[in-house]
Amino acid sequence: MGIYLSTPKTEKVSEDGENGRLRYGLSSMQGWRSTMEDAHAAYPDLDSSTSFFGVYDGHGGKGVAKFCAKYLHQQVVKHETYLAGDRGTSLQQSFLRILNRRIDGCRMDEMMRGQRGWRELAILGDKMDKLTGMIEGLIWSPRSGEVKGNIDDWPTEEGPHSDYNGPNSGSTACVAVIRKNQLLVANAGDSRCVLSRKGQAHEMSKDHKPDLELEKERILNAGGFIQCGRVNGTLNLARAIGDMELKKDKSLPAEKQILTANPDINTVELGDDDDFFVLACDGIWDCMSSQQLVDFVREQLDTETKLSAVCERVFDRCLAPSAPGEGCDNMTMILVQFKKPFNSDSPKNPNDSGTSTKEQPASSDQQHDSNVHENPEDPESK
Repeated sequence: MGIYLSTPKTEKVSEDGENGRLRYGLSSMQGWRSTMEDAHAAYPDLDSSTSFFGVYDGHGGKGVAKFCAKYLHQQVVKHETYLAGDRGTSLQQSFLRILNRRIDGCRMDEMMRGQRGWRELAILGDKMDKLTGMIEGLIWSPRSGEVKGNIDDWPTEEGPHSDYNGPNSGSTACVAVIRKNQLLVANAGDSRCVLSRKGQAHEMSKDHKPDLELEKERILNAGGFIQCGRVNGTLNLARAIGDMELKKDKSLPAEKQILTANPDINTVELGDDDDFFVLACDGIWDCMSSQQLVDFVREQLDTETKLSAVCERVFDRCLAPSAPGEGCDNMTMILVQFKKPFNSDSPKNPNDSGTSTKEQPASSDQQHDSNVHENPEDPESK
């Protein structure tokens, strides 16, 4: 069956957590796909007043999605604009590198190049590359003394893969940051964030498909083409992190390449009319419209208090009885419910424990974090 299994993997990896401002539940399921290429991150307490949630839908392998889940939120908090209170700019800078007010490349793409990028992706990838990556890490990783004074928080390494130009696989990225009474959403790709306001679905992101006029114009101007709704006949989305084969024209800036990681950023002030929002990959949106999902979640919340269970029921509804077709993709969903009345200065829930509510450490060299998830039982990517 090619990229599909003979029977779907319906085991679900789920988690719930909360703090003084919100509750969340999340789940992921491999489904009919032969590999699990989604990843996600949940940090209800990114700092004392900020929450971060992200969904990353990989294609061509799981490495880029897992890399984003491990590192993208760290880039948000490290940027000087975040410390100055400008969350929107720090979100954009976590996707793109901006110098002198001009886009100067994709930050995530940049981090995945060279020896360091290859090693990180190898460790996050299949078993054979994991072993090689760990061995090379012992040999080639910069020592603490060598890194001191380095302006970049992502120090380079020398080694056999120093000329690595980055992965040809890629990932969407749809992330939400809640700061006091403000919701900021950054999106590149076709994962989606939807806010429920008085029971009505408000899309906080736009699916970046190749047939959109703005995307089509950029693709064609960069020398690409669209065939059967796919960029250069292969990729059915127009923005993503990774996919370096579609970003190699050195005469063009990052935002004008055939494929770009340039995110749309939308901001909304939250109020008592806002109940919850959903982050989910296209495995959900292929099967349900934004309003259908909001209606379904609202109905489930009448009787279900465990938010991850609501996510699991969405998967069960979307899962196709046979493959291929809609309902056969990997599925990942995060459901975040606001506590009422809104209190932007609410402290952490004193009853919470474990990693769900710990503040995020700033080190870019941290090991694979317990708040970053992928299906532990998935077959390794090819």
